[in-house]
Amino acid sequence: MHQINLTTHFIGYLSLIFFVIAYFVVMIEEFTHLRKSKPVILSAAIIWALIGAYYSFQPDSFTHEIEHALEKNVLEFAELFLFLLTAMTYINALQERNVFDVIRYKLISKGYNFKKLFILTGIITFFLSPIADNLTTALVMCSVVLACGKGNTRFLTLGCINIVVAANAGGAFSPFGDITTLMVWQAGIVEFFTFFKLFLPSVVNYIIPAAIMYLYIPNEMPKVTSEKVVIKRGGKFIIFLGLFTIFSAVNFHNILHLPPMLGMMFGLGLLGLYSFYLKITYNSKYEDNKFDFMRKVSKAEWDTLLFFFGIILSVGGLGFIGYLTVVSEYLYIGIGPTYANILVGILSAIVDNIPVMFAVISMNPEMPLEQWLLVTLTTGVGGSLLSIGSAAGVALMGQARGYYTFFGHLKWSPVIFLGYIASIYVHILLSGINL
Repeated sequence: MHQINLTTHFIGYLSLIFFVIAYFVVMIEEFTHLRKSKPVILSAAIIWALIGAYYSFQPDSFTHEIEHALEKNVLEFAELFLFLLTAMTYINALQERNVFDVIRYKLISKGYNFKKLFILTGIITFFLSPIADNLTTALVMCSVVLACGKGNTRFLTLGCINIVVAANAGGAFSPFGDITTLMVWQAGIVEFFTFFKLFLPSVVNYIIPAAIMYLYIPNEMPKVTSEKVVIKRGGKFIIFLGLFTIFSAVNFHNILHLPPMLGMMFGLGLLGLYSFYLKITYNSKYEDNKFDFMRKVSKAEWDTLLFFFGIILSVGGLGFIGYLTVVSEYLYIGIGPTYANILVGILSAIVDNIPVMFAVISMNPEMPLEQWLLVTLTTGVGGSLLSIGSAAGVALMGQARGYYTFFGHLKWSPVIFLGYIASIYVHILLSGINL
């Protein structure tokens, strides 16, 4: 392999500077309102352009290495992109058919007090997140909390923090629960059912902070009125199609040894056919609008999808330069995999877990399955330590503006950290990892 170490070359330093600047711009998105995909797309293009400029003066055998490395990064993005595009389309379809609105209506109409709502929204979030992903689940359940807790700042703040912790903890034990777990599964590092070994640590991670926050929830009744909501025609069958799509993705990977995204695309095709049926059987007397399949595709989180492109190619470029090897040697050889994985989880709260996990996968340190499960756990739940550490937290800062804030979450970070350490301890006990 004709790869040159550029970590001490000005090309390497320049690439690192561009990435740091781009990621800093991403971190202040809340204040600048510049979509996070834009700086990292530029970062990816500039980093690979700098590498290409250097290698253009090298023999042809060297330049081929750039092509192979770039193609590998693009392929990794393509698999992730098609997988998420299908998942997002299904979520948009279910939202349009009022499936999530019905969940919200049923909770609100039961007449529960704030303490019961706090418990129920947390539990539902924890178990819905492994299926619908932590970001979507957090947004849906946040709308429930906002609808129930109008005028009660204490309940709204703690309810949102509870949802972020529950969504990230629930997403940690399923390949569909978080982008980080999806990355690990698609890379073939951990098998589908092996992720469920993280169930008990995830439960502990959620229960400890939730139990402490519960003590501070006001024992009052919400004043809420809500019109009855029903699932639109076809909504229940789309739920079935969504579950069948997940089943297809798992079996395309486990039985056919094909990328999971192919099973997801199969499910997307089925949704497309069913949407055509809904369209040709549309009756204006009973329905408000036609079901438009392509509109559901167009409403995918394109900013998020393009952000992944920028991150994967930027980190891939830094890895090609040699920085990931340096970091991997320092962390996983210098201080050992257990403490390295714990630090990686804390780092994910500051930098965001997606680039952190992709960097770990790119490093591909030599460590047993139990350690890969540990880093999957820490990067998944570590993002709960700060509001900016996960997609769920960032999204709720916008949705519950004024109630769920960075500093409001920070006050409860020590409590969340207790859950973080306890979940790691439980996993170490269950898996027999030596410290």
